[in-house]
Formats: sequence, C-alpha cells, structure tokens
Amino acid sequence: MQVLDALGHALATAGSMAWQITWSLILGFTLSGVVQAVIRRQTIIRLLGDNRPKTLAIATGLGAASSSCSYAAVALARALFRRGADFTAAMAFEIASTNLVIELGIIMAVLLGWQFTLAEFTGGPIMIVLMALAFRVFVRKRLIAAARQQADKGRAGSMEGHAAMDMSVAAGGSWWRRLFSRDGYTAVSYIFVMEWAAVIRDIVIGLLVAGALAAWVPNSFWQHLFLTSDPVAAKLWGPLIGPVISVLSFVCSIGNVPLAGVLWNGGISFGGVIAFILADLIIIPILVIYRKYYGTKMMLTLLAIFYAAMAAAAYIIE
Repeated sequence: MQVLDALGHALATAGSMAWQITWSLILGFTLSGVVQAVIRRQTIIRLLGDNRPKTLAIATGLGAASSSCSYAAVALARALFRRGADFTAAMAFEIASTNLVIELGIIMAVLLGWQFTLAEFTGGPIMIVLMALAFRVFVRKRLIAAARQQADKGRAGSMEGHAAMDMSVAAGGSWWRRLFSRDGYTAVSYIFVMEWAAVIRDIVIGLLVAGALAAWVPNSFWQHLFLTSDPVAAKLWGPLIGPVISVLSFVCSIGNVPLAGVLWNGGISFGGVIAFILADLIIIPILVIYRKYYGTKMMLTLLAIFYAAMAAAAYIIE
C-alpha cells in the first residue's frame, strides 16, 4: 500500500508539472516556428565562418532564435560545421539553441521563478564567452582538423532528420510577407510539430524522474549531498555537483527543468541549479554522440571545457 501511495504521489507530482509547462511550450514553439520560418539555414552558415567576437555574438543570437532539443542542437551544430561554419561558432550556436530559447525561459519562470530565467539568460552568454576563450587557448588547429575529418564521415547520432530539414520559406520578399504567405503558415505548423516531436521524450522522462525523486527521495539526502548545513560550502559545491547530477540523470533539454526544481527544493545552491540546467549538453548519451561526430579526443575536450565553463558561469551568477 505504501508503494502504491508513493507511486501515486510521484505521478501526481509529474502531472501537476506537466500541466504547468504545457502552455509555455505551446507559446515557445509557436514563436520558435515563426523565427525559423523566416531565417534561412544558408544565411546562418554564411554568418558563422570564423570565431571573432562579432561572429560568436551572431551565433549566439541565431542559436537562441533556432530553438532545438539538445540532441537536435548537437546534430545541427555538426551540420553547420561540415558546411563551413567555424567550430567555435558552431558550438556557441549549439549552446544557445538549447539553453537560451524562449520556451526554456518561460518554463523556468513558471516552475522556478523569474530570477532563474534571468540567471539562465545571463549565465548562457557567460558560458559561451568562457568556452570561446578556452578553445582559443587550449584547442589546437590539428584537433579541429581531425574533428572535421571525423565529422565528414557522417556517422549517425540522434535527431539527424530534424537537423537536416530546413523549413524556412524559400520565396523572396520581406520576412513579413514570407511569414504570412501560404508557405509561411505551412512552415510554422511543421516546425511546431517537429519541435514537439523532438522534446516530448525528454519532457516525459524529466517529469517522471522529477516526480519520482520528489516523492521517494527524502530531503535529508539532498541536504547532506548539497552541504546545506554550511552556506559557504553549499555555494562552492553547488556549481560543481550540479553538472555531475545532470550528466548522470540522462535528462536534457526542457526536461531537466522539473528535475532542477526538485534539486532546488532539496537545497542545492542557486548557482548549482544554473550549472545543472546548462549541463544538458554533456549528458552521457550526448557524449557518445560527440565521440561519433568528432572523435574521442574532441569529445573529452568538449566535456572538460563545457564543464569548466558552465561551473565558472554558475559561480559568477552565484
């Protein structure tokens, strides 16, 4: 009976969170569809040919406009890289397209509070800047050349079809005219459906995991794990342990926000929450994809640089 009660509590918690985020996703995916319908993929590639600060800023803006689940963002970044985009710019695009998107900000505001949305949209660009600096210092041209050679093999990862599709309207004219044409309506509707298809798995897994942890794991466990008895130690520990939990959770994209709420209620620091959410691009399944896409050395390099950059960004936000 106790097991059934706990299971019911877990499902009720997951259902409550699902109801809260549904309208956020509808709004976010609609706006994302509008943006992607009027921005052509070829234009993105043309603008990302180097790693100058201006180019990285453009990559960040275009990534934020091109909403994607984590798997699709990783696949799209490789597609851009193979077609001539600079590797650092492609990585900036990848980070932005999964961590700086409209629907993520709305859901964070609904489930966690507007302060977390502001912190995420501040910490994301900081992480990109730190990542770019680390690439400039530590990543040699021969490693990028080896990564390009591996990428050109075209090994399949996940969400390849989503990354390969360019649903932008091909007709000429102003973006306003393209958007409100018949092709524009069709593109927005297709992108809306594709976005749902891309994230539904992560959302369902995230809600179930968050509901189960909220119902079954006592707060005392989280309080010990997050060192809540010592506020100073908790602030130092949070940004370091947050990404580790993310890596082991296998949950990414929007699906990790409900779990972030559980961690926050359990006592993880503010910066720990931000580091946890930023870490959706280094979960174990995506690391396996990096290895397929770019080789083992670049996978390990991305893991180390992304982890260091997201932890440092979280410390700054904290």
